[in-house]
Amino acid sequence: MTTVIKVRVPGSTSNCGAGFDTLGLGLQIYNTVTLKLTAEGGAQPARASDARAAEMVDLVCRKFAAAGHAVPAGFIYRIDGDVPVSRGLGSSITVLAGILGGLNTASGQPLSAVDQVKILTAIEGHPDNATAGFWGGFCVARCGATAADYVDVVRIEIPETLKFVVVFPQTEIATNGSRKVLPTEISHADAVRSVNSAAYLTAAMASGDFAKLRGAAEDFLHEPYRLPGIAGAAPAIQAGLQAGALTGWLSGSGSSVLCVADDSQAQAVGAAMQQAFAAAAGEATVRVLAADNRGIVIQSE
Repeated sequence: MTTVIKVRVPGSTSNCGAGFDTLGLGLQIYNTVTLKLTAEGGAQPARASDARAAEMVDLVCRKFAAAGHAVPAGFIYRIDGDVPVSRGLGSSITVLAGILGGLNTASGQPLSAVDQVKILTAIEGHPDNATAGFWGGFCVARCGATAADYVDVVRIEIPETLKFVVVFPQTEIATNGSRKVLPTEISHADAVRSVNSAAYLTAAMASGDFAKLRGAAEDFLHEPYRLPGIAGAAPAIQAGLQAGALTGWLSGSGSSVLCVADDSQAQAVGAAMQQAFAAAAGEATVRVLAADNRGIVIQSE
């Protein structure tokens, strides 16, 4: 009988410039959610955890039950890993997908992968991190009537040689709060420029001609409104570009920023970004990552 289930979920970067609520990319930085099934007691953390994590676990349990499947009588959950909380690297999806994948495994896999991503997208309100965290790779998601209505995805595997240099300060940014700074309307010209940028970046990623990424992530939908609120974020992207990065963007709603670079340039890009961030906001962490092309990995004992 399966009593312990471990679900490893990659972190991710979303939007990727102008691909707001649409583009996501799995990264080789991970959280592991462990579920130990018990006879009774509901969902209990293995150690002290923040209220937000407990809320997410409870929400997934309710969504799983609403889909017509019984939640195990009880389980103890534990969340471990390196994905920082509220830094724009998909930490919430690592928890949501980890718990959902664990419940689904414990119940004999009643939900398909698509069913699970639909639930995750509905919870998150957008499919960019949901698809990238669940399946890995560079994901171009298709929505229905709203961004919370997942329809389909086109997924592209990205080679190890392309690096994603992530730098983040100590500042946490909640996605829901960061959306409040966005305008309710933008100009037609800005919309056209953002569509052009998102389409071109997607084509460059799909073709594998990564040299065409240079300067290809310019955004007019959300970054002009979010970047000014994160000290050091815009200078860090510019420093990365000057050090040889191909392109860069605000990861999710921040506070992380990310630059894309060839393997040979990645360390120099990271050092320049970190220095620029630190000059404006104090200590900053840098990670040089490759794309994750596997998505969630489940182990049962």
